[in-house]
Amino acid sequence: WAFQRTSRVLFFPDQHLGRNTALKMGITNDQMPVWNPYEPEFGGHSPETLQSSRVILWQGHCSVHQMFRPEHVHQFRERFPGIKILVHPECPQEVNDLADVSGSTGKIIDTVKKSPAGTKWAIGTELHLVNRLKHEHPEQEIHFLSPVVCMCATMYRIDLAHLCWSLENLAAGTPVNIIEVDDDTSRWSLVALERMLQVK
Repeated sequence: WAFQRTSRVLFFPDQHLGRNTALKMGITNDQMPVWNPYEPEFGGHSPETLQSSRVILWQGHCSVHQMFRPEHVHQFRERFPGIKILVHPECPQEVNDLADVSGSTGKIIDTVKKSPAGTKWAIGTELHLVNRLKHEHPEQEIHFLSPVVCMCATMYRIDLAHLCWSLENLAAGTPVNIIEVDDDTSRWSLVALERMLQVK
C-alpha cells in the first residue's frame, strides 16, 4: 500500500515487525537503516544513507517479543524432534529466519486451529495467548518458546474490570482518563488510523 504512494517508508513503532515485513517484500537489510531518536542528527545516519533507503526503521520494539532468541529455537528443536516453531514478526529477524511459520496474532491462532492433532509447537509470542491456545487445543503439544517469562505491563492494564469502569463512567457522562491533543495531532492521527483501516 505505502509503496504505491512513495519510494521510502518510515516504519514505527516496532523495528522488528518492519524489518521482517520488508524482508518478505524483497527489501534487503542494507536498505533499512534503524533510526535512533536519541541521535542529534538524521537518526545516526548520513543523509546519503537515508536517501538510498527503502524503509527507515524506528528504533522501537516490543519488550515481550524482543526476548526470544535463536538459542531458544535450537534448544526446542533438540529437545523435541519434529517440533514446529511459530513466532510473531515482532521477534528479531534471527528468530523469524529460524521459524517454520511467522505471522500476526491472528495467523498464529489460525495456524494452530488448522493443525492436526499431535502437532508440536513452540510459540514465540505473548504468554497469555500461548496458554490460551494450549487450553483450547489439548490435542496438540504447545510450548512457550522462551524459558524466561516477560509479561507485557501495557497489556496487563487492559482488563475487564477497567474496561467496565471506563464504560460505566462514559455512560454516566463522567468520562475518565481523557487524553487531549492539539488539532494538528488529532488530524494526523485520524489520517493514520484511516490509512491503517484501508490497508486491512
